[in-house]
Amino acid sequence: MTSPLDPLSHALDGPSDPPLRALPPEVAALLRELGAPPRLAAHLRAVHDVAVELVEWVRGRCPDLVFGRDAVLFGAATHDVGKVLHPGELVGGGSAHEAAGRELLLRHGVAVARARFAATHASWGDPAATVEDLLVSTADKVWKDKRVTDLEDRLVRALAEATGREPWEEFLAVDDVLTRLGADAGRRPAFQAAFSTEAAAPR
Repeated sequence: MTSPLDPLSHALDGPSDPPLRALPPEVAALLRELGAPPRLAAHLRAVHDVAVELVEWVRGRCPDLVFGRDAVLFGAATHDVGKVLHPGELVGGGSAHEAAGRELLLRHGVAVARARFAATHASWGDPAATVEDLLVSTADKVWKDKRVTDLEDRLVRALAEATGREPWEEFLAVDDVLTRLGADAGRRPAFQAAFSTEAAAPR
């Protein structure tokens, strides 16, 4: 049982409401090493949990769509890691954490292809955005039931191209799964907000 005196561990893998999967061990170890604010860890955990559900849904609906499942999950689990260096953006918004997060991951030995999500999770309109980028961006929105039309339209087009089905069919399917994933949106932000924005002690 996690000690109540260790809020970072609680945020990473302790009891949660709603029940959330623990962050991957390699990500948890990195966040501990960095002394990440517990609120950041809680946010990354919530987005990662949604990403797992979204990825499994896509694999079931579009088995012929080639994409990196592990890359998406790592990207969701680390997309805001740059807020370790820009903690004001945990509550005040801003984009300085994006490039900073990518550079931080690269300095810790993360491959470019996986580190990129820290910089691209808000850039779904880029023509170079991949299906992996779109899935990370979508998870980062729907965890709190935020719906972004142009992002969802791009995901719908990608799925329609992969399946050969009509875009309207994929639109209905995407709308249905995002509505379902957004159902716990009230409890996820409450879980995140229960944690401090103060940095933990690095390990």
